[in-house]
Amino acid sequence: METSVPPDALLHSFITKTLRVTTNDTRMFVGELKCTDRDANLILARTHEYRIPKFKLEDVGRKVDLTSRYLGLVVVMGVDISRIEVEEVGRGGAVGGGDDGMEV
Repeated sequence: METSVPPDALLHSFITKTLRVTTNDTRMFVGELKCTDRDANLILARTHEYRIPKFKLEDVGRKVDLTSRYLGLVVVMGVDISRIEVEEVGRGGAVGGGDDGMEV
């Protein structure tokens, strides 16, 4: 027997959790989910924005630095969201497990 959770209930279960939200324009927001609505718009608190640089073929396998800026409280429009991930506990609060880079 398969039990499926409605998407809105699943999203509501993430309130107070730290989320990593990637948008269609390749920005990534990491912040604490405060609330959501029926259109899947998200309000994140204590949010940092990361811009993922464009890659060339010769960059594959190299580490790239993800520079961030602190934004505070933000609204991320649901139509712009391409991916939502829950940050794991004990990762040091930084994207990539505390490492200042991301492998391409």
